[in-house]
Amino acid sequence: MTYHPKSEFIAVMMSRGFLADCTDYQALDAAFLTGIVPAYIGYDATAASLHVGHLMNIMVLRWLQKCGGKPITLMGGGTTKVGDPSFKAEERPLLTPAKIDENIAGMQKVFARYLSYGAGPNDAIMLNNAEWLDRLNYLEFLRDIGRHFSVNRMLSFESVKSRMDREQSLSFLEFNYMILQAYDFLELHRRHGCLLQMGGSDQWGNIINGVDLTRRVMDHEVYGLTTPLLATSDGRKMGKSLSGAVWLNPDMLSAYEFWQFWRNTTDADVGRFLKIFTELPVSECDRLGALGGSEINAAKIRLANEVTTLLHGGDAALAAETTAREVFEHGGIGDDLPTVHITPSELSEGLGIVQLLVRAGLAASGKDAKRLIAEGGARMNDDLVTDPGLRIGAGDLSEPVKLTAGKKRHALVVLG
Repeated sequence: MTYHPKSEFIAVMMSRGFLADCTDYQALDAAFLTGIVPAYIGYDATAASLHVGHLMNIMVLRWLQKCGGKPITLMGGGTTKVGDPSFKAEERPLLTPAKIDENIAGMQKVFARYLSYGAGPNDAIMLNNAEWLDRLNYLEFLRDIGRHFSVNRMLSFESVKSRMDREQSLSFLEFNYMILQAYDFLELHRRHGCLLQMGGSDQWGNIINGVDLTRRVMDHEVYGLTTPLLATSDGRKMGKSLSGAVWLNPDMLSAYEFWQFWRNTTDADVGRFLKIFTELPVSECDRLGALGGSEINAAKIRLANEVTTLLHGGDAALAAETTAREVFEHGGIGDDLPTVHITPSELSEGLGIVQLLVRAGLAASGKDAKRLIAEGGARMNDDLVTDPGLRIGAGDLSEPVKLTAGKKRHALVVLG
């Protein structure tokens, strides 16, 4: 698309690779020129922490605020009770209200690192859709809201159609999710003047529903904007590592492990990730991304430092880089490596190296650990591990033991 934006926010979205689609580029661009635009992204409380897969849209909210907009982080205390069926192969397990509240408390910790909350016109606000969804009267909702939705049209959305085409069950509970999300937009517009809903491109159908519902009920124009679904250049889903999700809460993933995830970025992704996940000027991102040979490693370290500083702070980023240098360049044991604590009782009959690799997060499963050993990718204190039946006893842990998977992933095993 050839469009030259006039507002700072739309210009940032386009130049940094954040924009997949928009319901009306020109009208939204004009809205940003006339005043403060409140905009929201919704987050269902399906886990105790957000992960790297959420980080692109968190950065969108951060840029929104930097460009003068008003971010709204909407916690899905209500919609989590239903479950978003978008592009899912099966129904999501339902969580108890207590677990949903616990997950929301864990997720909230991350947003304060990226957004400034308060009572000012440009300050972010955090809301919970349970505030209005929990109090809905079913018959009134059907009469006042349900009548605006065409089942034929809902079935045509790709997120639903792909599930039906695979002949996978779609429950009536899940089918209602898109109506509830549309109602969220209507309520946010009524209560807070919200003009824009943003989300990943898999949310396009849900966002369109909200735009249409608000127009039908209130005769007001609101907008939708989506970001591309991000995958690495080798086709992996963003936010996943070999050992699982890359969590944003430090109690679920250490700052060092988070730093190392970015340090391990594939060469081809460096420039793109610098634009999306840091605030470096676009020209500098392009320069760093174009480096070749060993020089690209300096760009990866810059990426890791910038992203880690935003989430964990500059001291944590510096400590992670120092640890990495100690481990990689000097063969030492850095103080900041992820650590597995083993109790003496676990060592009465020895602890298998396969189990240790899994517990250290260096292998996703026992099968994965055995394959790692067979391929020559596992080391203990820099010595190659060749026997998957190796057992570690108390004597082996008189000093901390360093486990290594491949060339870049390390962990410490300590007694106590």
